[in-house]
Amino acid sequence: MPRDSFCIQYTNCTGCPKNVENILVYRNLPKGEHIPKDKCTQNCMLFMIKGELLINSEEHPGITLRERQIVLQAIGSKVEILALTDVEYVVYWFNELPLLCEDRYKEMMEQAEAPLTYTPLIMSERLYHLVTSMPEFLAEENPCSKYIDLKCKELVFLITNFYPLPQLGSFFYPISTYTESFHYFVMQNYSNVKNVEEFAHLGGYTTTTFRRLFKNLYGVPVYEWILEKKREGILEDLQHTKMRITEICNRYGFDSLSHFAHFCKDSFGDTPRALRKKAAGGEKIGKVQ
Repeated sequence: MPRDSFCIQYTNCTGCPKNVENILVYRNLPKGEHIPKDKCTQNCMLFMIKGELLINSEEHPGITLRERQIVLQAIGSKVEILALTDVEYVVYWFNELPLLCEDRYKEMMEQAEAPLTYTPLIMSERLYHLVTSMPEFLAEENPCSKYIDLKCKELVFLITNFYPLPQLGSFFYPISTYTESFHYFVMQNYSNVKNVEEFAHLGGYTTTTFRRLFKNLYGVPVYEWILEKKREGILEDLQHTKMRITEICNRYGFDSLSHFAHFCKDSFGDTPRALRKKAAGGEKIGKVQ
């Protein structure tokens, strides 16, 4: 029986220039599967379809997610996951929400405020029906990205237009601080640049303008802020991941292992391998005072 074809523009979906984008991901984890704490490189929403999933992050410290629940994690947040049972869920990765109604989005963000305790959003029947229909087409070898884009818009529409504004304001609060383009640009790219000049050029700013904007928004010089963020990330990776030293070195933009080792000695008092060995032995590692 011939396979159904969704795409009339491309005869071969592997030739589609957008088919590599993984903005919607279906995951099926067995009981006991552990995903170590890692930093979100984009905003993401996690939609539980089946089972119980322990999630640990600053916003959701050690909470158990169950069927029909949704949580939101902002870019830059660190998330750890443990499957308490066999689980199924869908993750939606995004930089900015697709806006079908700008007035509704603006009103929602104006009411965004930090809740006393973050709680998962519960899927409505329509939203749950949409989410549970996704695994089938996401499991295809080359799912059509244009079709996925439409599903993402439908997903966001069913969330932003069918829940009370106060509830939406609390749910979307974690990303409300990144709605300004400069904030968002910084959070997306700081770990990939080697110096201030490269950072400024990447955003299309002169170095002087970039330094001034950054200092006004963050209150500290950009270079100091980048170094501090890199130190935080390196310590996290050395202590809580199994990434190789060379991977960590490359991840934070160092030219060589010797440069990386020198940075670690200055910042933490020892080489990366020695620091990892100390952490494995239960010793607390941290910045040199």
